[in-house]
Amino acid sequence: MVPPPPKRRGLGDIPIKVIYLFGAILATVLAVLLVFVVFSGDVPNREQEQVVQVAPVPTTPTPSASASPTATETPIVLPPVPASKKYAAFSGTASAVTGTITDKKSGISYPRLAAPWAAKSFSPFSIAQRIGKVAVPHTVVASAMLPGDAPAKKPSSNADYRAIATQAARWTIRTQYPKGATLDEWTASKKIPVGKGWTLGYKVTFTSGGKKQVAQAMVTVVEVGKTKPAMLMASIPEANKARWRDLNTLAEQVRPL
Repeated sequence: MVPPPPKRRGLGDIPIKVIYLFGAILATVLAVLLVFVVFSGDVPNREQEQVVQVAPVPTTPTPSASASPTATETPIVLPPVPASKKYAAFSGTASAVTGTITDKKSGISYPRLAAPWAAKSFSPFSIAQRIGKVAVPHTVVASAMLPGDAPAKKPSSNADYRAIATQAARWTIRTQYPKGATLDEWTASKKIPVGKGWTLGYKVTFTSGGKKQVAQAMVTVVEVGKTKPAMLMASIPEANKARWRDLNTLAEQVRPL
């Protein structure tokens, strides 16, 4: 007799141990795939745009007038600072004031200027208004705490704040203009309108694109309840000389919070 053909096995004929083993393998594969899907976003993107800081605030104290320059720095010689000098009004029409910028990090407020000024990030300053691209020399109004370490003791007199403003002006010459820039003339030296502090106005000469140019600038230091004062600085090269009158606006309206 011819033996009958073997019976086909159905799903129910597969041993239960084999089913469990297959299920465990499938679960492991799915778990591995799930890990890769969930955590793939944690891999750093090497193509991500890098943020470039402009004119970093130094962590060392701002050099004083008597400090010796380092081997790689050229000393910045400043003319004598007048004890008092009124800020003469620049020619032209001042930009409209569209509001108030309140810098809570530094503890001061000052005018928000209309277009073409625009508020943009400008590291390392807390807040800044700029015209044009980020490039030395800048057309900028910006606020931050005074660069460098805090004074050994809290300033108390106008002379103290005038000396600190002089240090801040020296810092701007070194960080906001092309190398070799000079501070040629003080255009203002006055107490701030409200609170304790001092404003210095000055003219800067520098070479850019092979041409000698000038900028009008100002710096104000303001007592804000700390040993270190806040700083407001502004620089407007002659390419935007139509905005020089805005320096008068800033000097008159900067305030502690």
